[in-house]
Amino acid sequence: MVKEQLIRRGITDEGVLRAMSIVPRHHFVDQGFRPRAYGDYPLPIGNNQTISQPYIVALMCQELTIPGNGGKKILEIGTGSGYQTAVLAVMGARLYTIERHRELSDNARSILDSLGITGVTFRVGDGTLGWVEEAPFDGIVVTAGAPDIPGGLVDQLEVGGRMVIPVGNREGQRLVVVEKGKGIIEKRDAGGCLFVPLVGERGWEGE
Repeated sequence: MVKEQLIRRGITDEGVLRAMSIVPRHHFVDQGFRPRAYGDYPLPIGNNQTISQPYIVALMCQELTIPGNGGKKILEIGTGSGYQTAVLAVMGARLYTIERHRELSDNARSILDSLGITGVTFRVGDGTLGWVEEAPFDGIVVTAGAPDIPGGLVDQLEVGGRMVIPVGNREGQRLVVVEKGKGIIEKRDAGGCLFVPLVGERGWEGE
C-alpha cells in the first residue's frame, strides 16, 4: 500500500509514510471487508459512512503538516472508523476527534485502545461547530464534504494553523487547504475528492 498507492502518487513526508506503514488498516473495517482493506478505494463502515482510501488519508495528513511537529493540537471532524485518527495519533498529534454517530465513536475508541494508541480525546456531537472549549487548534482536518468552509472552524484555528477540508456538493468536492495568518486567510486547492456529506448545523441537513 505505502509503495504502490502513496509514494508513487507523490506522498513524500516520512512521518505520514511511517505512520501508515505502522497502523493496521484491516482492524478498522468489518470482517467481511478485511481482504480488501488495503485497496485503493474507500469502504463502507456502517451508518452510511466510509473509511477513506489510503491515498486520501495520506494526502490530508501531509497537507496538515503534522510530521516533525509532534505535540501539535489537532481537531478531527468525523472520527468515522478511527483509521485517520490512529494515523494522526501515531504521527504525534494531540488529537481531539468528534463523531456524530455514537456507535462509530465507541467502536473507534475500542479499536485504538486495543492497538495501544493513546493521545486521543473523543466526543460525540455536531462536528460542524468544532470544539470551542479546547480551541485554538494548530490544525483541523475535516473528513466529510462541506457545502462551504464553516467560519466557526476557522475561528478555532490558531494563527499559523491549517485546516484541510473537502468543499463542494454531494456529488464531488475539492480538497481545500486553509492557512490562517494574522488578519488574513489563504486557501489552496489540493485536488478533487469525494466524501460523504458533512452533516450538522453548519453543514448539510441530515438524512
